[in-house]
Amino acid sequence: MLGIIGGTSLLYCNLPRLEKRTVWTPYGPAEVMAGDIAIMLRHQGGRPPHRINYRAEAAALALSGVDRIVSFGSVGSLKAEIPPGTVVIPTDYLSLTDIPSFHDHAIEHVMPALDEGLVQKLSEAIPTAQVGGVYAQTRGPRIETVAEVRGLAKVADVVGMTVASEATLARELGIPVAAVCTVDNYANGLSDEVLTYEHILATSKKYAHRTEDLVESIVRVCGSD
Repeated sequence: MLGIIGGTSLLYCNLPRLEKRTVWTPYGPAEVMAGDIAIMLRHQGGRPPHRINYRAEAAALALSGVDRIVSFGSVGSLKAEIPPGTVVIPTDYLSLTDIPSFHDHAIEHVMPALDEGLVQKLSEAIPTAQVGGVYAQTRGPRIETVAEVRGLAKVADVVGMTVASEATLARELGIPVAAVCTVDNYANGLSDEVLTYEHILATSKKYAHRTEDLVESIVRVCGSD
């Protein structure tokens, strides 16, 4: 079963009609919309990025039968040549903050990676997307400083607050994972625009119909075995 994780970018979308249910996990409950596919809205209960119960959400998807995950991320562009409105399918990620893990009581190491096969399927589902690049995760909820953006731009292409955590936990569960990043703005210092959460919400609303089309294409291409 395909699992889709989304946040701000899915906020104003009309999503597939699925059954909403609460899945109880060893890490707490999480709400899942499930049917032929599963959709998880990460900001459950209005939680900001640093308060999301990533372990419960990943476990709930696994318990629902999900065996591949596409994570949507609203991101800022770190490069002038990646303008707002671009869709990026990254092929690697990095994190400047703590990454959650299921391995609290044993020494285990996971090899982090975005799944090449799933990236290829996403590129077929979204032929207009830019394929390749690095996603950088910061802690949030604050936006990155200008100095942080300058540093990140040397090693990454887009910046967000959630996807690296979700991707790592999926790998620990043995679930292939890939990401679709919708570029909502230039990162701090790359434009004269003053970044606010309200601006990000307005951008999400502006591109809602396009995001609905992205979800539909992903389900069509990646939803079947």
